[in-house]
Amino acid sequence: MKILFYAPFKPLGHVHPSGDLVTATSIFDFLIGQGHQVMAASSLRCRWIYWKPWLWLKLIRERRQVVQTFSDSSADLWFTYHSYYKAPDLLGPAVSRKLNIPYVIFQGIYSTKRRRQWKAKAGFYLNKHSLCAATHVFSNKSVDLLNLKRILPENRLTYVAPGIIPSDFSFDKNARKTLRKNWNSADDPVIFSAAMFRPDVKTEGLIWVIRACAELYRQGQNFRLVIAGDGKEREKLQQLANAHVADRVLFLGKIARKDMYRYYSAADVFVFPGIRESLGMVFLEAQSCGLPVVAFNNAGVPEAVQDGKTGLLVPMYALEPFVEAVKRLMIDKKLRRQMGFAAKSYVRQCHDLNKNYQGLERSLNAIVGSRL
Repeated sequence: MKILFYAPFKPLGHVHPSGDLVTATSIFDFLIGQGHQVMAASSLRCRWIYWKPWLWLKLIRERRQVVQTFSDSSADLWFTYHSYYKAPDLLGPAVSRKLNIPYVIFQGIYSTKRRRQWKAKAGFYLNKHSLCAATHVFSNKSVDLLNLKRILPENRLTYVAPGIIPSDFSFDKNARKTLRKNWNSADDPVIFSAAMFRPDVKTEGLIWVIRACAELYRQGQNFRLVIAGDGKEREKLQQLANAHVADRVLFLGKIARKDMYRYYSAADVFVFPGIRESLGMVFLEAQSCGLPVVAFNNAGVPEAVQDGKTGLLVPMYALEPFVEAVKRLMIDKKLRRQMGFAAKSYVRQCHDLNKNYQGLERSLNAIVGSRL
C-alpha cells in the first residue's frame, strides 16, 4: 500500500518527545517494516488552530499543496494519527476526498463535554466532522471506543490495544547490579519514576511521588527514590525533594528511551500517578522489565495496568492509599516479585505491538481491498 501519514497534533520528528509521538512513530515504522510505502503528508500542526487565524490561510494553501504533491502518486490510503478537539484533522477529510482514497483515523477521540466549553467548542465540532468523514476509526482506549459509538456504527470502529516492543524493554541483570552500586542503594528498595518535567500533570504527578516518599521517610522506611526526566520544572522538583526526602532522592536527568530498560531493571517499584494519562507508555515499559506499578485508577492507566495483578491502582488524589500501596510493594518482596513476573507476561501477551499492529494492518488491507 501507498499510505499518506499525517499527525495533526504533533508531527513526526517533533523536538519534544511524548507518548503520542512514540505511538505515531511506532505505527509509521511498523507499516514501513511491513513493506508498505508510507509518506509523511504534511507537518502542519493543527493544535488550537481555530484560535490562530493567522494560520487559516496556511491551512488552505497546505490543502492545495498536499493534493498537488500526491495527485500523481496513486496513494491508496490517508492515515491520520490522533484527531481530537485540541488538534482536529483539518487536512485528511478534504485531501482524501480530492484524491478519492479511503480516510482513516487512529486514536480518534470524541468527548461531548468539550462542546459545552467555549474555548473548545469550535474544536469539538471540527473534530466531529473529521470523525464522521472517516472511512474507519481505530482506537487504543476502550473508553474512547465507547464514546465513538455515539456517532459511528460499530462496523467503522476497531479497537487496537496500546503496546510496545517488549524486546526493547527486557530485564538487564548486569545493569541492575551496576546501577544499584552507583546509586548506593544496597538492599534498600528502589522506587523509580519517570516523566517530562513540564508545568502540567507530569510535574503534578512527580510532586505526588515526592509527597508519598516524604511520608514514607517520616515513617522511617528505608528506600531510594530515583527520578528520570528533565524540563522547566526541574529546580522546583529538586527543591521539593531535597526538602522532604533529603539524601534519599536521585535525579538522573533525561534518559534516552532506548536506554530506559537499564534503569527500570535496576528498580523495584515503578511509581507515577498518571494523572489524566491517555495511554501510559511508561507503565508498559516498566512492567515489561518486571516492575510492578503504583498509580491512580484514572483515564488510560487501567488500559495498561491490571489492578491487583501487575500493580496497585488507587483512587485519584487519595494520598494515604497511594502511600500505603507504595509501602506494601516496598516491604513485601514476595508480592513485588509475583506482580513483576505477572507484569512481564501481561505485556508480552496483550501489549506486544508486533502482534497488535498486525491486526491493524489486516484492517487497512481490507479497507483498501474493498475499493478494488
